[in-house]
Amino acid sequence: MRKRPCVMIIRDGWGYNPNPQEDAYNAIKVAKPPVDAMLMANYPNCLVRTYGEDVGLPAGTMGNSEVGHQNIGAGRIVYQDSVRITVAIRDGSFFENEQLNKAVEHALKNNSKLHLMGLCSDIGVHSLLEHLYGLLELAKRKGLKKVYVHAFTDGRDSPPTSGAGYLAAIEKKMAEIGVGQIASVMGRFYAMDRDKRWERVQAAYECMTSGIGNKARSAAEAIKASYEKNETDEFIEPTNIVGEDGKPVALVEDGDSVIFFNFRG
Repeated sequence: MRKRPCVMIIRDGWGYNPNPQEDAYNAIKVAKPPVDAMLMANYPNCLVRTYGEDVGLPAGTMGNSEVGHQNIGAGRIVYQDSVRITVAIRDGSFFENEQLNKAVEHALKNNSKLHLMGLCSDIGVHSLLEHLYGLLELAKRKGLKKVYVHAFTDGRDSPPTSGAGYLAAIEKKMAEIGVGQIASVMGRFYAMDRDKRWERVQAAYECMTSGIGNKARSAAEAIKASYEKNETDEFIEPTNIVGEDGKPVALVEDGDSVIFFNFRG
């Protein structure tokens, strides 16, 4: 018997929506492509889930192109970094991680600061707040008091004005754990630029290291000022949180430790 080729075709963005009330907004259903109809009628087919635990993500978390292609290529469920980190926090092995402990111990030894920076939303595409909380808990257990969070607001994967709620939740959790303070706030447009726009990254860097940029007395004030200018979370300009003396509460300086808590670059 002559072997026939087996072809796998990735139709990017070609999903399935079971809700008929939304058919008018479904370009594929409206177009009724004949080749697709022929394939569905004459060849075996089934639906596969592209989100949550079926692709190695936390339950209910939406998938993305990277996750989808990893699972397709492996031919099995590939547990994502986000899940591995979460499991490590819950079973306690996270707090024994050699490199994380070295970062905390370096700050303790040098009487310096620990800076935690990353995307402060809980959508699960780039980060999860539970991972930030795990780092705060680690610092607390080790007795480190100088711990500062540089909050990158989302607004792209999350709703555009959800940042205020996320930062309020972080501040509440820091109070519960007993360590941590927000030192700067900035949108991912600057801190997580992926369009090779150096001027954006430079603005984020100079804010965290030199105190160059906007100033606010609190994270809530920084976000409020941005919203008043019709700038949503993604586009919040790099802003230092300052004390009563008008100086930044913390800058990244020589001798400090820095941990990025995003699990996806």
